[in-house]
Amino acid sequence: MSLLSSILPAVATIVPLADSSTAPAADTVQLIIAAIVSILLIVVLIIWVKMHPFFALMLGSAVMAVAANMGFENSFTSFSTGLGATVGGVGVLIVLGAVIGRFLTESGGADEIVDTILAKTPAKRLPWAMAFAAFIIGIPLFFEVGVVLLIPIVMLVAKRAKLPVILVGIPALAGLSALHGLVPPHPGPLIAIDALGANLGLTLALGLLVAIPTVIVAGPIIAKPMARWVPIHASDKLLGPADRAHTGRRPSFGIALSVVLMPVVLMLIMTTVKALALNTSPVGQVLVFIGTPLQALLITSLYAMWVLGLGLGRSTAEVASETGASFAPIASILLIVGAGGGFKQTLVDSGVGQVIGSGIAGSGMPLLLAGWLVAVAIRIATGSATVATITAAGIMAPLVGELSDTHVALMVLAIGAGSVFLSHVNDAGFWLVKEYFGMTVTQTFKTWSLMECAVSVVGLAGVLLLGLVV
Repeated sequence: MSLLSSILPAVATIVPLADSSTAPAADTVQLIIAAIVSILLIVVLIIWVKMHPFFALMLGSAVMAVAANMGFENSFTSFSTGLGATVGGVGVLIVLGAVIGRFLTESGGADEIVDTILAKTPAKRLPWAMAFAAFIIGIPLFFEVGVVLLIPIVMLVAKRAKLPVILVGIPALAGLSALHGLVPPHPGPLIAIDALGANLGLTLALGLLVAIPTVIVAGPIIAKPMARWVPIHASDKLLGPADRAHTGRRPSFGIALSVVLMPVVLMLIMTTVKALALNTSPVGQVLVFIGTPLQALLITSLYAMWVLGLGLGRSTAEVASETGASFAPIASILLIVGAGGGFKQTLVDSGVGQVIGSGIAGSGMPLLLAGWLVAVAIRIATGSATVATITAAGIMAPLVGELSDTHVALMVLAIGAGSVFLSHVNDAGFWLVKEYFGMTVTQTFKTWSLMECAVSVVGLAGVLLLGLVV
């Protein structure tokens, strides 16, 4: 079984794949103009008209569909499909992550983790500690899973240390994003490895080599000026009353940390089993099943209810009440993230990424730079890192036949770096970060979007430098 065939079912729970065989409904110029107009419309409606992002994204999708000759009768078809796929995939992960976060905070488990971090780490080193933690935790995790697991800890660290949330949060997001774009077993790099015929071990080693300086620059270093530009503090929206003094039993650091690390361990085991081709045995099949993102977070949610609820003396009714209370704060987040996925799918189905990527690939520029630019163009046009990787790898695959194994691996990394460039209003991740951190659209551009650009550009620089010496 190929890497691609083994990872696609998991990817499909996050984002539907674009059908590259479908011809664009309009010519290149019309598609580009339609995409620009629809994106500008969304920004104007949210920033100046003060419209709720859900409706702005919905209207922007309709304008894109009509302007791209997809037909009035289909103006919301792609939007509905993308919304459903996003909520069905990422949305369920957000819900399960919210349950885990609620029990961590309400039980005092998150406080225990934070107290330990603060006791062991000077305040000026906290951004570095968060970047390191995200880097380690993020190796086997989907980006969205890492976000929902780390957000409660980021918020509490910022609040307890009296630091701007951006100073602590951006390093964590940089660690997750760099791993997502550059390092297997994340789905994007795995898909590119399979499409380009790259060596998995070599790509993993070079990916880690590129990811380390990328996280340093795009995380703790760039977070300092960002914290001055957007000096917001930790929101109580998701923490609720969690930062109060806990008078009841409090879980130990080991128990609290086990809740955070359980999905990481389960997914890492799944990845190892697949890499060693042990997934055909009965035990291997079980390990793969429980290590997929949905099952891993479900198991962790139930584990959190047990050790952070029942295990601390709470009744089943109290545990059920806490579980229900975790849903309300994320209702708006789910709708906005889903709408972002709907707009993304409209752009994908229009074919705008396909025509832009093909044009760049045929320009005659250096192959590594071309691979990065193709992924950048498709990422900006469609809002999906995974779609950008899939499409860019398909476009570049016929061009890498004469490259060495090392440079094929570097092509995977160039495409991965390009796939995370400039997250904006057509990316569900943009809205996920915006809502979790309680930022405005403008503040999200100044922080999250800029950080994604830094991850992409620094990652490309690392790839090009390695290309000169290996």
